[in-house]
Amino acid sequence: MNGTGIFQKLAIRIRQEMEDVEYTVKRAASGMDKARQHQDDMYLDVVALNLHGFYSVIEKVFEKIASRIECSIPSGANWHKELLEQMAKELPGVRPAVISKKTREKLDEYRGFRHIVRNVYTYKFDPKRVERLAFDSPMLLEQLQNELLAFATFLENIPHEYKKG
Repeated sequence: MNGTGIFQKLAIRIRQEMEDVEYTVKRAASGMDKARQHQDDMYLDVVALNLHGFYSVIEKVFEKIASRIECSIPSGANWHKELLEQMAKELPGVRPAVISKKTREKLDEYRGFRHIVRNVYTYKFDPKRVERLAFDSPMLLEQLQNELLAFATFLENIPHEYKKG
């Protein structure tokens, strides 16, 4: 089977998912503005949920890349961290690094925060951490967009004669 169709579809999916990620970052920023404006920490729950969504969408993209390009998604207790690390590594002859090490380091904090959102009561969130992550997310999003869209372009330029093996 010609692998180009698979890679084209993956590139399209990456571009579509980036739109969703952008929306979640905007919602987190809006929630943070409302939390400050109304002095109401209930808005931090909205921010936390959107930061959770931000990382979840990115991880979904990484899973698709790992399964469709490498045919290998990590498993076990630390699979989320291993997947993130996998995306920051070049696989010679297969693909370039999907994200930079700097981006991986920044995303790792969002990965850890997502774990907290899933497993801790919202009233136990650290408001300063939520605010910092919300503040940092637009810059991280820009970096991610540059890197993931460059990777999508890489996928679109894979020669037609390349066969997925």
